[in-house]
Amino acid sequence: MDSGAWPLDSAVCGVAISLPVRDVIAHSRAVIIGAGVVGCAIFRRLSLAGLEPLLLEAGSDILSGASKANSALLHTGFDAPEGSIELACMQDGYREYLEIKDRLNLPLVESGALVVAWDEEQLAKLPSIVDKAHRNGVADVVQIGRNDLRKREPFLSARALGAVLVPGEHIIDPWSAPLAYAYQGLAHGGKILRRCRVTGGSFENRRWRLRTTLGEIDAGVVINAAGNQGDIVEAINRESPFTITPRKGQFVVFDKPAAKLIHAIILPVPTERTKGVVVCRTAFGNLLVGPTAEDQQDRDNAEIDQAMLTQLIDKGIEMVPGLSRHSVNAAYAGLRPATQFKDYQISAQAQRRWITAGGIRSTGLTGALGIAKLVAKHFAEVFGGMKEQEPIWTPVPNIAEDRPRHYLTPAAGDIVCHCEWVTRTEVEAALTGPLPAGDLGGLKRRTRCMMGRCQGFYCGAHVATLAEGKFAP
Repeated sequence: MDSGAWPLDSAVCGVAISLPVRDVIAHSRAVIIGAGVVGCAIFRRLSLAGLEPLLLEAGSDILSGASKANSALLHTGFDAPEGSIELACMQDGYREYLEIKDRLNLPLVESGALVVAWDEEQLAKLPSIVDKAHRNGVADVVQIGRNDLRKREPFLSARALGAVLVPGEHIIDPWSAPLAYAYQGLAHGGKILRRCRVTGGSFENRRWRLRTTLGEIDAGVVINAAGNQGDIVEAINRESPFTITPRKGQFVVFDKPAAKLIHAIILPVPTERTKGVVVCRTAFGNLLVGPTAEDQQDRDNAEIDQAMLTQLIDKGIEMVPGLSRHSVNAAYAGLRPATQFKDYQISAQAQRRWITAGGIRSTGLTGALGIAKLVAKHFAEVFGGMKEQEPIWTPVPNIAEDRPRHYLTPAAGDIVCHCEWVTRTEVEAALTGPLPAGDLGGLKRRTRCMMGRCQGFYCGAHVATLAEGKFAP
């Protein structure tokens, strides 16, 4: 598809997304629990294999949990644990994203990354980061000195002493990708049920009967991709071998003019616990600072803490002093499903006809396609019945700034959100079609309405009118 094209036709996938539960029960060979980016990627992969899977989401829309808030980076795996499942999935996912992005109309901002040393202790660690990257198969990673760093990023603080250059790290749109995966899954016969929370289940005669808020669902195989609820869902099958401790990450978003201050993704020297605070542009033309890494017990709510946001702003200004002249127009927080293990928790229990994809933390956006490939491999080896089909490509509307937006087309019509240049046609299309927005958050993630400088102050009423009666209670 042409990068400037706009698939507004609701028939792009042409598949109904909801069935009464009584109709779903009889033919659900594979049921996936959780419609975050990992669940959507698995849904796509199993649909492409002809399994016609059923994807269950507790929230009112896909990406309602951990996947709705992240750094939106496409990682090479240069600093992933050596020999880990995470590394393999990240690199498989990275390659597949590059292979399919144009067919699905997904953006890629080729920025590269710089792991910056801010003191002598961090500077001494840079050679080991390069060595690890090379052992992980990322051969183009090199260390650069202070002068080269200044030429590349002249607006960085003079405190920066040197860096590791990672050319393959890039910026993507974190919401359009899983939406495209879901669309493609629907086009190949998969089904999605939202507002469908799994509350329990029983296993008899090599079949699962899952209890949900919509009724009972019969499944040949269950795939647990429940994110922050992963250990709770796992307990339906067995005593969970991992425990989720949600790790909150808060972000601040600077207004679009600030994005001119840097080119690359500015990464810190990582610690044992976290990759640290990142400064980078977004696919939408802003500049992002974050995340924090705060453990908490609440699995559902990621509250914004003003004092921590102030610290993030100060940290951003410390690294890029010019940010002091720019305003912050948004802040958000998300929860990562951290466990006591550093690696992904992916396994198949053949006798129980259950596959686990848990503990997917900050690299899930990159790793999702690779995780889906691994889950499909487990499924084929243990349960069989897979047959690859010729892909039906389901490109999504573009909301990123690296390619033409809908408002530039002759058929654009009225602008609803002037901060983000979102048209009425875009909003109306997001409220219809094969997977319409299930709530206001889903509408915002599909279009970027109400996500600009005014945060809905001027356009909120208009958007609310267009969405009136569109969201299920």
